[in-house]
Amino acid sequence: MATQATAQRRFSFLRIAITLQTLTIFLQAVSAGLLLTSSYGEALHSAGARVMYGASMLYVLAAVLAWKPGGGSPRPIWHASGFLALASVQVVLGIAHIPSLHLPLGVLMFGLSVLALARR
Repeated sequence: MATQATAQRRFSFLRIAITLQTLTIFLQAVSAGLLLTSSYGEALHSAGARVMYGASMLYVLAAVLAWKPGGGSPRPIWHASGFLALASVQVVLGIAHIPSLHLPLGVLMFGLSVLALARR
């Protein structure tokens, strides 16, 4: 019984991490719109990028914590690590001001994050 409760906490932490990541990506889309229409949009989008990247790192940590003690499938770790790699590319594209790749990758990341959330 205690191990089942521990496993539930690990999986709920993973779900919280994915939810946070999905929310931060959505807020990045909102701040991208503000970037085009307001003077404070750039600062908001830049700060949001840091938060989104941190949420992606939290997702990797949550996946490792959910897997390691229970010895379950490492698949969530691969998903989270792949997502962190995409987030890294996204940051580089944003800093380089390459919107023709930055925007579609953001849409892809949001879709993948929603998919990961739906699977949990």
